[in-house]
Amino acid sequence: RPPPPPPPPAEGGFVVNGLKKWITNGTFAEYFTTAVRTGKPDPKRPQAGISLLVVERGEGLTTTSIKTSSSASAGTALVVYEDVRVPRANLIGQEGKGFAYVMSNFNNERWGMAVSGNRHARLIVEECFKWASQRRVFGRPLIAQPVIRNKLARMISEVESVNHWIESITYQMCKMSREEQSEKLAGPIALLKLKQTRAATLVSDEACQIFGGRAVTRTGMGQQVERFQRTFKFHAILGGSEEIMADLGVRQALKYWDGKSKL
Repeated sequence: RPPPPPPPPAEGGFVVNGLKKWITNGTFAEYFTTAVRTGKPDPKRPQAGISLLVVERGEGLTTTSIKTSSSASAGTALVVYEDVRVPRANLIGQEGKGFAYVMSNFNNERWGMAVSGNRHARLIVEECFKWASQRRVFGRPLIAQPVIRNKLARMISEVESVNHWIESITYQMCKMSREEQSEKLAGPIALLKLKQTRAATLVSDEACQIFGGRAVTRTGMGQQVERFQRTFKFHAILGGSEEIMADLGVRQALKYWDGKSKL
């Protein structure tokens, strides 16, 4: 559907129309932090005129459960707003500043996704190491095969490199203000998230090859691998896709490059 026009005031507040898909906890939530357009769009500054509202579940707001490959307990939902009246008191911060508020949260969100994603990848590496050590093929442990050791080496090196980058970024975040983080770390954090999801892709592929049929079985010794290869891709989409992360990282580098360096 086309974007709705700016909502008219209703008793000093707003009337919200629109929809949003794949909202985590949307099935259970009673309140929805929602970015809405409250001002006219500006072709030169498309982010202008966007505000943040706290919308309470009530008349005109409906949710429908969405079944995904991830956990059913996430409560992922389609949220639909149809003439939902929101009092002005539910405006977060200043009107028209909503886009900036949303952007200011992305650094922490993407950092958190990199941390949790890499921890899960490390668990899979551990599962593969244990399985390859105990599984015997033609009288010898699976890990005795050079090709299996090579797979483990690639997995370990990817996970460890991401882990060290996480530690470096975390140290900088602890030493910088939110404003300084936005200026200096938005690009590196975006590239960190990209690196982590690329590493997870390799870990998933190699783990499936090591576990074989058990990697596609939801129960038994391969259940962790099966769950990982079914769900790891979420981090490559949520919080900004890999393509967006790559572009943001380079654009941030260009933004602060003096342009004078030559070969």
